Amino acid sequence: KSSSSSTASTSSSKSQSQSSQPIFQAGSGPTITIDENDLSEQIYAAAITRTLSWVAAAALFGIGLFLSVGPDTAEEFFAGYLVEQSLSIDNLFVFLLLFDYFDVPLQNQDRVLNYGIYGAIVMRAVMIGLGSVALSQFHGILLVFAGILIYSSANVILNLGGDDDGEEEEDMGENSIVKFSRNLFDSTNEFDGDRFFTMVNGVKKATPLFICLIAVEISDVVFAVDSIPAVFGVTENPLIVFTSNMFAIMGLRSLYTILSKAASDLEYLEPAVAVVLGFIGSKMVAEYFGIYIPTELSLGVVLTFLSGGVGLSIYSKNKKKLEQSQR
Repeated sequence: KSSSSSTASTSSSKSQSQSSQPIFQAGSGPTITIDENDLSEQIYAAAITRTLSWVAAAALFGIGLFLSVGPDTAEEFFAGYLVEQSLSIDNLFVFLLLFDYFDVPLQNQDRVLNYGIYGAIVMRAVMIGLGSVALSQFHGILLVFAGILIYSSANVILNLGGDDDGEEEEDMGENSIVKFSRNLFDSTNEFDGDRFFTMVNGVKKATPLFICLIAVEISDVVFAVDSIPAVFGVTENPLIVFTSNMFAIMGLRSLYTILSKAASDLEYLEPAVAVVLGFIGSKMVAEYFGIYIPTELSLGVVLTFLSGGVGLSIYSKNKKKLEQSQR
C-alpha cells in the first residue's frame, strides 16, 4: 500500500493546471475554489473539507432516523455506514493502482471518479434490490452471504504474515480486470484531453481514460461482492442498506484524494476490517439459527475494531518516525 501513496504523488506532479470546482459537484459535496498555486496541497485540503461534509450529512441523516423512526434503525444505519466506508478504502487502493498503470493525469482523475460514482450508484441499487428479493424469497441466502464474508475475513487474516511486497508490485498489465477492459473496445495508448473517445486515422477509438473507467466500474462490482452482504449482515432493511451504501459512495471521490496521501499510514486498517467482516458473517450465521445479537453490540464491535485499526496505524507511524529521528 505504500507504493500506492507514492503513485498518487507521482501523478500529482504530472498535472499542469486545474480549473475552479463548482460549489456542488456530484460525488463531492460542498467544495472550495482551488487556485493553481500549490495545487496539490489545496486539493488535499479541499478533499478533507468535502469528506467531513459527507460524514456530517450521514450523521444528520442518522439523527433524523433516530428522531423519526427510532434508535434501532439509526444504530443499524450507523453500523452499516461504518462498514461500507471502511470497505471502500480497499476499493480506493485499487483505483490508485489503476490510475498509475494508465498514467491518468491528476486533472482527469476526477472525471473518472465521478462517472465511476454514477455507475456505482446504479449497480449497487440493482444489487441491493436483487439481494432484498432473494432474502425475502429464500432466507437461506443469508448463509451464502455469511460464507462470503467469513471467507474474505479468513483470507486476509491468514495472509497477514505473507510478503506484501509481491502484492504491491503486481503487474497491472496482467490483471484480469485490466485485460478484460482492454478487450472490450478498440483503444489507443494516447490521451486526448479529458475525452473518452478520439479519432485515429479516421477510426473512433477509446482513450486510456475510458479503459481506466471501465476497469474502475468492474472493480466496484467485484468489491460489491463483499460490500453488499456485509451491510445485509447488519440489517435486512432495504432503505438502510441503500442509504448507508449511498452515503459511503458519495464520499469516495474526496476520500480518494486523502487516501492518495495517507495510503502508507493505514497498515492496520485492513486487518481490522477483516475482523469486522468475520464478526458480521458469524452474526449472520447465529441469527439464521435463531440467536439474536443486539444492534448495539454490532455497532460497538464495528466502532472498536475500526477505530482501533486507525489508532494503531497512527501509533505505529509515529513510533517509526521517533525511531528514525533517534538514529
